[in-house]
Amino acid sequence: MKERLWTKSFIMLMVGNLFVFMSFQMLIPTLPPYIKSIGASGLEIGLVTALFSIGAVLSRPFIGFMLEYKPRKSLVITGAVMLLLITILYPISQVVVIFLLFRFVHGLVWGWSTTVNGTAAVDVIPNSRLGEGMGYFGLSITIGMIIAPSLGIFLYKITSFTNLIYISAILGVIAVILLALVRYQTPEGVLNTRKEELKFSYIGSSVEKSSWFPAFITIIINLGYGAVATFIVIFGQERGIEQIFLFYMFNAIMATLARPIAGKWFDEKGPIGLVLFCTSATFIGIWVLSFAHSSLFISIAGVLFGIGFGCLIPTLQSWALLMTPTHRRGVANGMIFSSIDLGIGLSGLIFGILAQFVDIASIFRVASLFLIAAIVLVLLIERKKRIASRENIVSKKKVGASF
Repeated sequence: MKERLWTKSFIMLMVGNLFVFMSFQMLIPTLPPYIKSIGASGLEIGLVTALFSIGAVLSRPFIGFMLEYKPRKSLVITGAVMLLLITILYPISQVVVIFLLFRFVHGLVWGWSTTVNGTAAVDVIPNSRLGEGMGYFGLSITIGMIIAPSLGIFLYKITSFTNLIYISAILGVIAVILLALVRYQTPEGVLNTRKEELKFSYIGSSVEKSSWFPAFITIIINLGYGAVATFIVIFGQERGIEQIFLFYMFNAIMATLARPIAGKWFDEKGPIGLVLFCTSATFIGIWVLSFAHSSLFISIAGVLFGIGFGCLIPTLQSWALLMTPTHRRGVANGMIFSSIDLGIGLSGLIFGILAQFVDIASIFRVASLFLIAAIVLVLLIERKKRIASRENIVSKKKVGASF
């Protein structure tokens, strides 16, 4: 019999995490046009994403270290409360420099929250259903990343930026309440470990060597996706497309439908084929988006992104966790989320500079090359494994024949 997945703790943690991402992600597409409205340059618009990502990457090794000896609940609640506080402070950021400083601090806190929430989820999911469980938990991330930007864009158009922040804060309050009700399961090895027994190493708490490859692929993929996340609203303004929210809506629908299938695919057949399929769908989605002059193309791009990118990140996360020893999963989780933020942050910086010279459609097409690079690398590593496997079989046969 299958071990039980849908416990009360898992459901509450998943829904609480959804509200964390809703509160945060509804600001993502609105921050670049907002900072542009207060006088930011193309480079400074890129820094909105870059500084945030730098902050997240810098904080995660410390959180990964803390997860090796501290109970989950206090870390999860602290992260959610800090996110709420920094969100409430945004309306006072009427100066570009102050705004960018807030983004850096927000990144530090986001690194904390996403790392501990993801690790807490791994602790309550049976290992035999890790791919399926993280697929469902990833829905709280994906749906938040997809529905919330649509809501943010809509509110940004009909009300003030300050009101948008207040609504985001309300969602953050709901998240804190839900996460406080979860019954967390901290591993025995963590509960029995004291801080004094551990030695902090920034690199050691940043990188889990056993799962470096999925993390590296995550960086490359998000270098491509980051261009879309940063510039899609401005792209809509350039093309005169008012229904950009359709991209996020269809993205959410397809990701919700595809995620359970992808999770079972992962548990039954492994990550390689799934990663290749999802990356290919995302690549096609970027190209469809770059040619969009109507709501139809925006919707088609959203469908492709939902099938592709909507399943890709949790697949890479599950892949990394499957390769990682239990006591190091906090570090591996932090590494994956840092890879996401590092990829998106570098993308915002690179394409923020490029945006001063070319149109957004051209930026999307250049960004798609990172998806091709990811496909090639996955194929190469799979080929290397097959060759090693054949050599191992041949070696065993020779040893057997010698007896």
